[in-house]
Amino acid sequence: MALNYPNAKKAVQKTVNRANLGMTLETDIEQTNQYYLDKNIATIYKKPTPVQVVSVSYPARNKAKIVEAYYKTPSTTDFNGIYKGYYIDFDAKETKSKTSIPLKNIHVHQIEHLKRITDQGGIGFLIVYFQAYNEYYYLPFDVLYDHYMDSLKDGRKSIAYETFQKEAYPIKFGYNPRVDYLKVIDSYVIPALKESNMCFTK
Repeated sequence: MALNYPNAKKAVQKTVNRANLGMTLETDIEQTNQYYLDKNIATIYKKPTPVQVVSVSYPARNKAKIVEAYYKTPSTTDFNGIYKGYYIDFDAKETKSKTSIPLKNIHVHQIEHLKRITDQGGIGFLIVYFQAYNEYYYLPFDVLYDHYMDSLKDGRKSIAYETFQKEAYPIKFGYNPRVDYLKVIDSYVIPALKESNMCFTK
């Protein structure tokens, strides 16, 4: 027989909704990285963009105001750092499309940069957010690179949503950390790197 207690509170399962938090993908990742840093899990930062100051005004003797400036060089990727001895380098992309992410959103110099990282044994990838589905994906660089090279041959202009479902890794959104991409690296990337290293040394 079930007993009903007076004034008993029913357990309510809360679902964390990114839209209700008013965050962008970049701030989601920065919050995640701060969590990793605070918990001594990993040290990963957002890269500063190099700026060339052209003109400065001095409205007061002890105050300076930048009037004109420009970016020195195109930025490579947004984030980099170290985790369990592995160098990590990645960029964050969002798309409103339900069917794909345009390749024009991923710059050639970013692809070239990530290739140099992975060629040296680092971990390079993209975190892609599909706004229409409220879904996050870890896109390995080798998948990105294959689609980029194919685009040079056949002129395709995007990476299909189905590709993410088949070849990328979903990242569950939570409250803290928000976008726990290191869970993907622990589960899939590092084991694959260790296995490849073992095969190489045999």
